[in-house]
Amino acid sequence: MKVRNSLKSLRGRHRDNRIVRRRGRVYVINKTQRRFKARQG
Repeated sequence: MKVRNSLKSLRGRHRDNRIVRRRGRVYVINKTQRRFKARQG
């Protein structure tokens, strides 16, 4: 899982990427290509 300041650029790398807020943190998750996981902050 990558940790980045901005997830907007990472979201565009794959069409299945979703931005999700969980427990005050922002995540990029992808059900099909799991290598695109990322967390903000």
